[in-house]
Amino acid sequence: MAQVIGFKGLRYNTDITGDIKDTVCPPYDIISEEQRIAYIENSEYNVIRLELPKGDDPYAQAGELLKSWLDSGVIVREDKNAIYIYEEEFTAYGERKKVKGFIARVKIEEFEKGIILPHEFTLSKAKEDRLNLMKATNCNFSQIYTLYSDKESTTISKLDKLSERIPDIELTDGDNVTHRMWIITDETAVADICGDFSDRKLYIADGHHRYETALNYRNFLRKTGKAQPGDACDYQMMMLVNMEHPGLVVFPTHRIVRDLENFDANAIKTACAEYFDITEYSGTENIQSTLTNLYNENKKAFGMYTGNNNWTLLTLKDISVMDKLLPNVSKASQQLDVSILHTLILEKLMGIDAENMAKQINLTYVKQIDSALQAVDSNKANCAFILNPTRISEICDVSSAGEKMPQKSTYFYPKLITGLVMNHLV
Repeated sequence: MAQVIGFKGLRYNTDITGDIKDTVCPPYDIISEEQRIAYIENSEYNVIRLELPKGDDPYAQAGELLKSWLDSGVIVREDKNAIYIYEEEFTAYGERKKVKGFIARVKIEEFEKGIILPHEFTLSKAKEDRLNLMKATNCNFSQIYTLYSDKESTTISKLDKLSERIPDIELTDGDNVTHRMWIITDETAVADICGDFSDRKLYIADGHHRYETALNYRNFLRKTGKAQPGDACDYQMMMLVNMEHPGLVVFPTHRIVRDLENFDANAIKTACAEYFDITEYSGTENIQSTLTNLYNENKKAFGMYTGNNNWTLLTLKDISVMDKLLPNVSKASQQLDVSILHTLILEKLMGIDAENMAKQINLTYVKQIDSALQAVDSNKANCAFILNPTRISEICDVSSAGEKMPQKSTYFYPKLITGLVMNHLV
């Protein structure tokens, strides 16, 4: 099954760079251009210069900068193979939570081997960008986020014991997320933790583009004679978290429908009435709480917002309708909230086909309910659909069936911060 090993990670030398808080950043794919510039202006050593380079020849520049920082001691390599216990403390749904896992190297495998499994479709443009960066730098600057099953909490118990001391690194970011890291170099402890995975599968939670890029990067190096099986490029840096961990949080990604000709909200509601119980509400303050209550009752429900501070609750009457709409996929895929929304409402009732959704011609994805409502109120969208989150168990069930969810089905929160540790693949 999964092959997990320690590695000599690259880390910032804070004697040169100063406070670690100034050298890290969020994942590249959620950073705006304004944020990127702010990180650059804040520190000449911020990892954004490596992870999201810009310019005439950005990838080559990132490669040259990494080499310069290694040569000058700005970034140093761990003396011993290590695993890196990583904890995030954060606020979600009004509660303070913690989630803990560890960072290690994991041998990458083709999906068809059933050892490491995806759950979402990816976009080719993002993979091309990441591949060019890997070719130029031969480095992972951020982790692929993966889950594993450990109902007995065997591994997390070991991690908790190893992290009883003061963390080696601790910082709180601008979103009030506290990041803690413990560096474990004891050979016995590293081997013990890694050995737990000899009979486990891994499920990709976040980082599908990076994982597929890693496979392409490995294959490129082998094809060009620059690597052989067993070389460092066979292993990628991953964060591993127990899927039963009580601190795991998945947020929904809401859908904004825009630029539809002859949009008629009443006609859509009438069409939905065949499959959904329809309830009208005045005032949007209760959208999330109403949907959460139905989520806790295992019901499939959506909020449809068309403006004027009024919204419509759509509660599915009979899940068996999905048998007819998606007859060639598993029950796990059929019963996903995003599958029901995409297939039954957007495609069947609104005429937005799968290709349109994939290309985002009439569809935009947003994380915040307020952003979805504002898009409609400002006449930038026809309507918005507010969703409940995908359950962790659903992610694993779909992955285990060898299937993938629609894009933007999950949003694991908080994101892993970039720059605490890096994986040099040379």
